[in-house]
Amino acid sequence: MPSVPTTSLDLAAPEVVADPYPFFAEERARHTLARHEASGTYLTFAHATAGAVLRERRFGRIWRDREPAAALEPFNLLHRNQMMENEPPDHTRLRRPVARAFNRGHIERLRPRVQELAGALLDELDPAGFDVIHDYAEPLPVLVIAELLGVPAGHTGDLRRWSQAIVRMYEVAPTEQVQAEAIAAAADFAALVRDLLAVRRGAPAEDLITDLAATELSDDEVVAAVVLLLNAGHEASVNVFGNGLVAMLRRGLRPGQDVARTVEEMLRFDSALQLFERTATADVELEGVRIREGERIAALLGAANRDPQAFADPDTFDVDRADNPHVAFGAGVHFCLGAPLARMELVESVGALWSRHPDLALVGEPESRGTFVLRGYDSVRVSSSVAGP
Repeated sequence: MPSVPTTSLDLAAPEVVADPYPFFAEERARHTLARHEASGTYLTFAHATAGAVLRERRFGRIWRDREPAAALEPFNLLHRNQMMENEPPDHTRLRRPVARAFNRGHIERLRPRVQELAGALLDELDPAGFDVIHDYAEPLPVLVIAELLGVPAGHTGDLRRWSQAIVRMYEVAPTEQVQAEAIAAAADFAALVRDLLAVRRGAPAEDLITDLAATELSDDEVVAAVVLLLNAGHEASVNVFGNGLVAMLRRGLRPGQDVARTVEEMLRFDSALQLFERTATADVELEGVRIREGERIAALLGAANRDPQAFADPDTFDVDRADNPHVAFGAGVHFCLGAPLARMELVESVGALWSRHPDLALVGEPESRGTFVLRGYDSVRVSSSVAGP
């Protein structure tokens, strides 16, 4: 067997965080799979290789408690019991009770409410200048997923703050401050969900927390499911919206006639989730490399979505791109449960924004979150001199 390709790419380097795609292209020209020298994790740089990793059942999500485990128990508890961190049969047992709430029929019934919320948020904006992330892209999906679950709207600010603190732990090298903020957020988030769960058991309502309270899931598993859905249920929408909007405005683009195609291109062009890690549960040979049981491999989704073998002119933002097999939502057993909801929210929010503000333009330089694994913007200021109906 040939020697294993290696890479020294620093995923936390400021220049890589700012724009990883040229670095991915350089790596892809040398190898589609390589062992990361610093971490020992294998990284994929091609669409086909990432897809193989995502679909290979011998590459599983195996949760390992973060250390120091005792101090990080509030964070570990949420992830230990999440569907995303488990393989079948546990994954199936944890996913099944929530899956029906995210089927296409139910999501379509939510569309009028999403349109109503988007319109109300747009009514509050000053066309002369507003932060499209803080004032529009963030609150909309948080309000939608909170309503679906049954979390009072008054907690919208808390949910966003807690979510951002927790997901920063997924970055390459979280600091002690990031860890401390994640511990506090996980504890506060779980406490709120436990309180709501107790209330719903005494007074059922038409929401997902009530539905989950009536299942065989333990309290820890219900709490983990609700936190995961609240986090994942808006993080993708917010960051896809911001990344795609900035890419379009910098290029003088606006949505095509089929907004859904433009949304798919937003998902592909600057992926909100860049890295999804798996662990080999048995020896697996991939691209001529033997990944041994217990070794980790990460599909680089952003690299996959810019692979010229899978996409024509991959570095061009094509609002009307028809052939778009991106992997922004993953693939295989861990394909994103909330993909139909995220797609619907994005189609409605993108379409409504441009309908109301057809000459939208950037004001100043957007403020990046400065993170690699979850790419996004903290602030994107825009203005519009023309307001539509």
